[in-house]
Amino acid sequence: MGRRFRGEGHHKVDVKGRVTIPASFRRVLVEGDPNCQTGGNPELVIVYGDHRRNYLECYTMEAIDEVDAKIDAMPRGSMERKMLQRMFHGQSFPTTVDETGRLVLPAKLRNKIDLEGMAFFIAAGDTFQIWKPETYDTEELAKAEAWLDELPGDFDPLIFLDGAAPPSSSEG
Repeated sequence: MGRRFRGEGHHKVDVKGRVTIPASFRRVLVEGDPNCQTGGNPELVIVYGDHRRNYLECYTMEAIDEVDAKIDAMPRGSMERKMLQRMFHGQSFPTTVDETGRLVLPAKLRNKIDLEGMAFFIAAGDTFQIWKPETYDTEELAKAEAWLDELPGDFDPLIFLDGAAPPSSSEG
């Protein structure tokens, strides 16, 4: 596994749907695209999913290849495989970062998450998400804050890592 996405940021979306990707995210996209030449424009896949998903999830080519391999290993004809194929193959948009470091988000994707004016980018390990800032604040951030408020004030989240095993080298 390559470098991971880290950080967050707000970026302007213009009327044509162009939005600048955070520079640190672009470096991970380049590293995660085995076909991208030095100084080239990396490819990625944006998964927009079904009606319940209110953000766009962006995968490097290596990350989406890992997902595809796991889907391919599932029993043909199973409902789980069909649903994952629909989401990751049908409800997705392959694209390329342009020479100025921007994504062009088609109207269909912008309309799905009601995105206009500003976009909120947040890292999610081997992917990153694009949200309408207000949606992120009222839904995702509010859930996280409510969950944290239930924990003791001196709670250390690193406790969740105790007993967690790193992925084996045969995964992927």
